[in-house]
Amino acid sequence: MTKRIGILIWTALWMGTVACSSKKAPKQLFNGSTLEGWHMDVPAMDEDSTLADPFIVRDGMLVSLGEPRGHLITDEVYRNYRLEVEYRFPGEPGNCGVLVHASTPRALYDMFPQSIEVQMMHEHAGDFWCIVEDISVPDMEERRGPRDEWGIREGEKRRILNLTDGSEKPLGEWNRMVVEAVDDEVKVWVNGDMVNHGYDATATEGQIAVQAEGAEVEFRKLQLTPISSLSEGNP
Repeated sequence: MTKRIGILIWTALWMGTVACSSKKAPKQLFNGSTLEGWHMDVPAMDEDSTLADPFIVRDGMLVSLGEPRGHLITDEVYRNYRLEVEYRFPGEPGNCGVLVHASTPRALYDMFPQSIEVQMMHEHAGDFWCIVEDISVPDMEERRGPRDEWGIREGEKRRILNLTDGSEKPLGEWNRMVVEAVDDEVKVWVNGDMVNHGYDATATEGQIAVQAEGAEVEFRKLQLTPISSLSEGNP
């Protein structure tokens, strides 16, 4: 009996160790001091190398200055993860976005990498934009427009509206966006509200990118946590 109890205790301890070791630690995509792990793709700088970088580090934050327009892209490719982003527009509201499953650079309008954009534009946070990749949602015609106008390239209906209005904080306050990309699904929360859920995405892995698209945006958190399935729970 004593031996059996000892085996049960050992088994419980072993299983606990395995469970703990299987938890995947978050990764800080932005280290708070440099842009290590990222590279810029800014088309205007091809012609004029004297232009100031549109992405800088300031007061421990990653800042997209908005101009010249382009993207800050991770060096690494990611699949199956939860991305937590804390951001705000410190001045005038405007446009920006986080791109997931990014691959071929400058695939659209000689600017945007092939990807699925999760919109951060003020009052439109959580919209999807299809950039030479596609994704489906319920009520597709209501949220994307007439079916025969859908597309993933220039001049086609690439925008898929989000599910809610009013999820963003007032200007100047910090917003928390969570993007969960697992297999062919992408879910988005803004300040705790689920604002979009897409499925049948045509890409399931890629780089992550942040935009410079006309407005200054501050980021104080860009954290990625690997996950294995959607059943691990909501943020």
